[in-house]
Amino acid sequence: MSYTWNFDIVWSYRWIFLTGTGVTIGITIAVVLLGLIVGLIAGVAQLSRSPALRWLSWAYIEMFRLTPLLVLLLWFYYALPILTGIKLDAITASIVTLTLYGGSFYAEVIRGGIVSIEPGQSEAGLALGMTPARVMRRIVLPQAIKRMIPPLMNQSIIQFKNTSLVSVLAVPDLLYQGQVAAMDTYRALEVYTVVAAIYVVVLLPLTVIAKQAEKRLAHSN
Repeated sequence: MSYTWNFDIVWSYRWIFLTGTGVTIGITIAVVLLGLIVGLIAGVAQLSRSPALRWLSWAYIEMFRLTPLLVLLLWFYYALPILTGIKLDAITASIVTLTLYGGSFYAEVIRGGIVSIEPGQSEAGLALGMTPARVMRRIVLPQAIKRMIPPLMNQSIIQFKNTSLVSVLAVPDLLYQGQVAAMDTYRALEVYTVVAAIYVVVLLPLTVIAKQAEKRLAHSN
């Protein structure tokens, strides 16, 4: 069976693709920045001397890492209002869910980066009279961040792709706008080809940057 491609019809929907791409990028920036904050808190808490903090951070990390993102999105949007009376709009629910989901993965990256620093450096800082918090801030984190950058960038790329799931909540992201165009034009093959191409165009430079960062880190080590 032959198929005749026709992108002329899809071209007339270029503005909704552009709008959807902007929404996707905006959500990604928000969840990456917020997720890094959550991940830093949870990752450092994993190394706390307090058993309660370690348990809480472990419970949060494992709960979100082991639950499918789609299930979490639906739970925060539909179940949370029933349990708490707090109703979130689709975009807010998406940002909260993606932030907590991504934060659980960022936390493990940050924890791994911190523990990769030789214990002797922390011991030397403590021997000089520095507090544990200052040792972490002035000695450990500056070195650990360098090692964290490649995996954090890779996880951020995954977060960009994860935003496609917010379309199930009718958030007008790139995939949702593509669904609208596909239903209007009955040219699903062309529409989803364009959507896939946009994801590749946006993510390819970020992927190249992440690989270059990994090579530089390996060379410096």
